[in-house]
Formats: sequence, C-alpha cells, structure tokens
Amino acid sequence: MDSVRSGDRTGSPEGRPNRVGYLPDRDQTLMKLVVAGPFGVGKTTLIRTLSEIATLHTEEAMTETGRPVDHLAGLPEKATTTVAVDFGRLTLPGNVVLYMFGTPGQRRFFPLWQDIARGALGALVLADTRRLADSFEIMDMVEEQGLPYAVAVNCFPESPDHPVEVLRTHLDLHAATPLLLCDARERGSSLDALIALAEHVLDTLPAATPAPAAAPAPAAATPAPAAAQEAP
Repeated sequence: MDSVRSGDRTGSPEGRPNRVGYLPDRDQTLMKLVVAGPFGVGKTTLIRTLSEIATLHTEEAMTETGRPVDHLAGLPEKATTTVAVDFGRLTLPGNVVLYMFGTPGQRRFFPLWQDIARGALGALVLADTRRLADSFEIMDMVEEQGLPYAVAVNCFPESPDHPVEVLRTHLDLHAATPLLLCDARERGSSLDALIALAEHVLDTLPAATPAPAAAPAPAAATPAPAAAQEAP
C-alpha cells in the first residue's frame, strides 16, 4: 500500500512552492472532523478540493477479488478505493482550523473507522441519491459514536434531483441536523457543507462552566480598646 501526497496547491510569485505544512504561531481553535460515507461517494475528492495543504491519501487499485463486496452500480469509472485514511487541513476565518480525516466506506473497514473517529468532534456524512440507503448504516455508526453530524448530498451528474425536504424525510434526519447539496469537485459548495458541520459542532459543545467566584476574605478582627484589655 502506498501513501500518496498530492501536488502543492500554492506557490510564490517566483514560482517556488510555499511551505504550508506548519501552523502559524497564534491561538487557534482546532477541530478534528471525520468525512464519512459509503463506498464511492466522493470523500477523497471533497478533502482534496478543500485542503489547504497537500493531502495524504491511501488508495489501492480495485481488483476482481473485491468485486463481490464493492458494488460498482452507478460507478462505472471507479478504479481505486481508499484503504486507510485521507487527511487534509483547512483554516477558517477566526483562526478555526479543521483537520479532515476521510475514512473507507466499506463494512470491512468499520473497526478502522472507529479508531480514526476517536477524538473527533463531528462528522460530515456524504450521500448519493442513486443509492441513498447505503448512507443509513454510516449514519447509524456515527450516532453510535455520539458524534454530531451534517449530511451533504453529493450531486453527481447522473444523480436524480430531489428537494432537500424530501431527502430529509427519506434520510429520517433530526430537525437540527444540517442537510446540504454539494458537488465534491466544487470548492464553494463543499466549503458550505464543511462550515455547516463546524457551526453545528460548535452549537452542540457544552458551554464552559464559569469559575466559582472567590470567597470574600474574612474581615480583620478589630483590636479591643486599650482600656478594655487592662485588668480591673
């Protein structure tokens, strides 16, 4: 299995690549988020689209051995699959830094998913209207982990169009769970989905308990008058 780093996205005016692998030295809010979803739904593409650094991804060529379990209905051109993790980073205004961990969508990788999800604050679940039911198992697993999540329906060219409220009903989502349409290849709509998740996570975090007020210092004893201290 090879770990592959995609090409640098930025460069200096002279054409030299910038070093973007280090966080600036300032106070920041760091959030670990999981990008989840069934096989072939666009998780790797979304992370590549959004990441401000060269992404880490672990992909392998699909083989005949996996054909009985990796169903390619609606995915005629898919030739590779994630077998470990995708990773990217995105800094939002307000010094909020999102660490995005993409996870394999096949059931045989669920134990790995649970390990990757440990310590995450939330999950972005991708769905495809051509096989909407495939997302149910993923959402169940996210809920079992106790993670707040948002759902982004990745709009493939061949996908049927449905109103958002119809999709919400079919996915049986809680009223507070964000649901958006996006194109994982397009930065703007993918960013909207990730920001919706980040805001949802922040809304669900418990409020900080204020520190108890310090008890007032006891008043100093008033010395007795000299006359009262003298023995009769």
